[in-house]
Amino acid sequence: MLEAKTQLSKLVERALQGEEIVIARDGEPAVRLVPVKRPALRPMGLRAHIGLSEDGIRESLAPLNPDELEHWQ
Repeated sequence: MLEAKTQLSKLVERALQGEEIVIARDGEPAVRLVPVKRPALRPMGLRAHIGLSEDGIRESLAPLNPDELEHWQ
């Protein structure tokens, strides 16, 4: 336990690299050091709200062509 205390930064780095780190107390395994799993990022804003892809958003925000513009005048 004392050795783990003095080497904690190195042990954390090794765990983040995927190595399984088990810390023992009195020669018996006591705890396992593992990285925290972060939730997947969700898209934000208009695209997330209406379910459009990035290409769909770009297309919907593009200027109208002359034929489309004529219908709005």
